[in-house]
Amino acid sequence: MAQKLPWVYTEWMMGDHAWEMQLKSSSNAFVLTALLPIPKFIHKKKQIKGVLQDQLIHQCLDIVLEPLKSATREGVMLSDPTGCSRYCFTPLASYITDTPEAMMLACIGGKTSPVTMAMFKQFGDAFRHEPHTRAMTLAQLDVVHSCANQNDIKAFFRESQKFRLNGVAKPFWGDWVLADPNQFLTPESLHVIHKKFWDHNAQWLILAVGESEIDFQFSILQPASGYQHFYEGTSKLKQVTVCADAAPSGIIVAVCALIHFHYLIQSPRINDHNIHRISAALDKFHANKHAIISTGDYPPHLNNTDSHVLLQTILRSPRCSSKGKWDQ
Repeated sequence: MAQKLPWVYTEWMMGDHAWEMQLKSSSNAFVLTALLPIPKFIHKKKQIKGVLQDQLIHQCLDIVLEPLKSATREGVMLSDPTGCSRYCFTPLASYITDTPEAMMLACIGGKTSPVTMAMFKQFGDAFRHEPHTRAMTLAQLDVVHSCANQNDIKAFFRESQKFRLNGVAKPFWGDWVLADPNQFLTPESLHVIHKKFWDHNAQWLILAVGESEIDFQFSILQPASGYQHFYEGTSKLKQVTVCADAAPSGIIVAVCALIHFHYLIQSPRINDHNIHRISAALDKFHANKHAIISTGDYPPHLNNTDSHVLLQTILRSPRCSSKGKWDQ
């Protein structure tokens, strides 16, 4: 009996304000496609339980998404908003997800980028690493299959680890024409941008300034109508957006550059000019991040997968939107 049932939705987006319309539950813009079970596995080892869970998710997605795979290969007749029939194809353009789920979907193991060849020791690099392509992952899986039987979970997982894979034998996107994780995986804004700010940027500032000082700085700000005022400071809060002028200038510059980067990547339209501004903000952060590292007390957040997903990104294509995709 499944304890939880995650909901898989089919999203229909049309028009300039489609995204805002979809967020309203009353608009019924989301259509329930399937319920995926998350069962309890009886294996004693946590790692193997994780492999079995990942295997199950891929198998379920493979079944649920088969009609879209078929439409990608052969096409399907669909009606457009005006009622005209169109011969359509359905490539996997975007899968919005947080970083842990992106790694699972890309069949990548822990502390490894889901879309590039970078490993955890390289997450702080200021240049783009080579993409971890679909062809590369499938070729690695072919080698694993030649060395171990996929039904022998332990042996298959052991061989997969040699390529820093997570033990999934058959990715759901493996037979989906043109589907490539380093292209369709799309960072989810709530966790990868907004929550990341509190978990990383704000913590750097709190360590640089001190809890009492940053709380004092917020408490003396002039209250403004329509804005939250933190009379007792912010250091003890769980989720906030903070800034302070008392930190060393280098840290302020690095954090401000990162905030500007987060702001720019949410632009409704991304063109060549925006790409230049995004790249400049990212370069500015890398040029000043030594101020955070040199304090010696900073949290090791500069070298985690979430940071890498954003800090190494350059837009794959000017056609991407604010909900769109990033390359690392």
